Amino acid sequence: MRIAADISLYPLTEDFIPPIKDVIARLNGHESIEVETNAMSTQVRGEYEDVMSALHKEIGATFASNPKAVFAIKILNNPLQG
Repeated sequence: MRIAADISLYPLTEDFIPPIKDVIARLNGHESIEVETNAMSTQVRGEYEDVMSALHKEIGATFASNPKAVFAIKILNNPLQG
């Protein structure tokens, strides 16, 4: 089953841009998912297991390297192809 996840990262630090760019770059390293970014969020699409595995790995890495951060995530099943 294909899903789409719309994610936004809010690092609770003054220098917030580098952690955002880092998580986007790491998500782009997962060949089994599609990643699109815009000014407000990042959309991740693919098979359920692939998307959730990538998010699990990269959210954990982000939390490990950023002591205070918030992820806002919306997940949609059966997304439009894009």
